[in-house]
Amino acid sequence: MSNNVKMAIPILVAVFVALLPTPEGLAVNAHYFFAVFLGVIVGLILEPIPPALIGMIGVAFCAAFGLVGDSAKAARSWALSGFSNGVIWLIFAAFMFALGYKKSGLGKRIALLLVKKLGKTTLGLGYAVAFVDGILAPFMPSNTARSAGTIFPIAINIPQMFNSLPDNEPRKIGSYISWVAVAATCVTSSMFLTALAPNLLAVSLVEKNVSVAIEWGTWFTSLAAIMVPLFLLVPYLAYIIYPPEQKYSPEAPVWASEELEKMGKITTKEILMLSLGILALVMWIFGKQIGIDSTVAAIVVLCLLVLTNVITWDDVITNKGAFNVLIWFATLVAMADGLKKVGYLKWASGLISSWLTGLDPVTIGIVLLILFFLFHYLFASVTAHVVALLPLFLGIAANLLPPDMIQPMAILLVGSLGLMGIITPYATGPSPIWYGAGYISQATWWMLGAVFGAIFLGALVLLGFFLL
Repeated sequence: MSNNVKMAIPILVAVFVALLPTPEGLAVNAHYFFAVFLGVIVGLILEPIPPALIGMIGVAFCAAFGLVGDSAKAARSWALSGFSNGVIWLIFAAFMFALGYKKSGLGKRIALLLVKKLGKTTLGLGYAVAFVDGILAPFMPSNTARSAGTIFPIAINIPQMFNSLPDNEPRKIGSYISWVAVAATCVTSSMFLTALAPNLLAVSLVEKNVSVAIEWGTWFTSLAAIMVPLFLLVPYLAYIIYPPEQKYSPEAPVWASEELEKMGKITTKEILMLSLGILALVMWIFGKQIGIDSTVAAIVVLCLLVLTNVITWDDVITNKGAFNVLIWFATLVAMADGLKKVGYLKWASGLISSWLTGLDPVTIGIVLLILFFLFHYLFASVTAHVVALLPLFLGIAANLLPPDMIQPMAILLVGSLGLMGIITPYATGPSPIWYGAGYISQATWWMLGAVFGAIFLGALVLLGFFLL
């Protein structure tokens, strides 16, 4: 598909929806806003231009034509509202933590140490790859930076030592390592609030739509019952379901030792990065008790990272990825909030709620969770999924579930965001990188995605019965 066609499709979708008759009970401006919103979502899926620009165009168009707010000043306030959202700045600061792990070399050292200790068997290598992801996950909100940027360059060297290449015995060891890496990062992305940027966006939308605040500790303690066992089982499940042909890998620890020798002794920057990472984690977990907001904690640690020269101020102001995410998520928060402001969410959730009326609350909750998870087959972006569907599903839950079930329902929905990244080769950021390595065919990926997706979803549903 050419880029011109990708550019045209979102515009045509928005125009087509706008020209349809306004449904009964929906305001005309809400109808037009939804048309623009849908065009933005289609644009995020196709990505003919950078996602941040797509979000900015949607916000600018809606504000300029007065689709949100009853005055120019109100429209301006709405358009800029995402930039005052604390969670957006927490995401920005956390991206700098990821840069600190990379620049200091701490992320690489952790990975090599685990390969050295666990890498004598192929199953041990699988656990090494998973544990690296698990250790870095609380501090790196980009699973792409974590899995594809930090782990991939190291892990991809391992199968090559055994002459396991995409075109030569990929199942020997390379296919197994690749699948464990993807599956592990999907689980860790749901295990910790700060392990996936859309998680942070999602909790912001939860608070805006149903007035439920999900803190770092609440997220982890609520989901740990299934995420920790899943995390520990992933390498073994892959070993059984998609076994490597080679079971032992004595060369891997030797290679890791050589690489560690090249790195030399642990540096002052690595020690500082480790200390400041732990400080951030402590403040995120206990912030409520000690009176420090999680965003403020992240900004404090960001300042310390610069002051201790783990990263430089130039690193901060030239980090295109972080600023891109800042603008992207700020505009998407505004667009999602606009659906509520114009009354579209109330109308749509009421309509869908009428179809589920009569079912018992637990059944409704489980049905919503399963549908929310499976709808990700239609999305190439967890962020787009969150913005398009989370407010709607929260609205349905608010209509049909008793008040005491809203928080656990919200936790289940947001807790599914990392896990759903397993289902397709395009479902989450690291997937195209590992798929592109060539060790797993597309047909095999879809098959494994369906199997592991069913396992992950089944675990969520099981947790749902206890939470709901």
